Amino acid sequence: MAVADRGLVLGGGGITGIAWMLGVLHGLAEAGVDLTQAEVVVGTSAGSAVGAQILSGEPIDVLYDRQLEEPTSEQAAKIRLLTILRWTTAGIGAKSPQHARARIGRMALKTRTVPESERREIIESRLNIGTWPERRLIVTAVAADDGEYVTFTKDSGVDLVDAVAASCAVPGVWPPMTVNGRRYVDGGVRSLANADAAAGCDPVVVLAPIVRGTPRNSPAAQLARYPAGTRTLLIAPDKRALADIGRNVLDPARRAPAAKAGRRQAADVLSAVKAVWS
Repeated sequence: MAVADRGLVLGGGGITGIAWMLGVLHGLAEAGVDLTQAEVVVGTSAGSAVGAQILSGEPIDVLYDRQLEEPTSEQAAKIRLLTILRWTTAGIGAKSPQHARARIGRMALKTRTVPESERREIIESRLNIGTWPERRLIVTAVAADDGEYVTFTKDSGVDLVDAVAASCAVPGVWPPMTVNGRRYVDGGVRSLANADAAAGCDPVVVLAPIVRGTPRNSPAAQLARYPAGTRTLLIAPDKRALADIGRNVLDPARRAPAAKAGRRQAADVLSAVKAVWS
């Protein structure tokens, strides 16, 4: 990875997160700043789907317009309060962050959900690319058995759809996904953006539909640990966008409003993006 590589980090945030990020990217491209030309793209959960989409070669305006269509291929879901409670209490008494992630993985393995095959079909329908792109795409995930944090690339010997499906496997909502015989859960279990996976890049722009996280692995905390002088920028939904996105990030009915919110917000962050990207 060359020092001069530009890094684009795309975080987790469900169906609405995909739409909001594509809206921001489209709005910025319309204004003359095309973040989709980054040499390195890191995708976590929703961000892994967006990363695969923007590196497919399909124009960003086409990808954006697709978010405005009726979401017939998506499946509605909701993250229940009990599930969130299990996530947040996993770290209590854990020997290490990996141990805490393993607890979440075991919870996911025990949860009854839709079949893996059904979930994979949904993920495949989101992607317009069947093979890994030429430019560097890094997809994050967490092993369900022991909490190991992993990154998949085109050199990992892993199918792209399988990698993205693993990264999008929200524990307690969707099934852990099998990749080469091992089951994985959402990369957001480790960090909602895994911004440190773009280490070595300069500049680094992070689109984070959700910015919460542990003190060490929040997007802002990870960017703060980059070497001095590295140009970084964190973009999250503003108040208007959050209202348009709604409270359930897994609601397909909020996809179009979220996409439009991202496109609108692009005008507000344009100057900040120009300052680092150029």
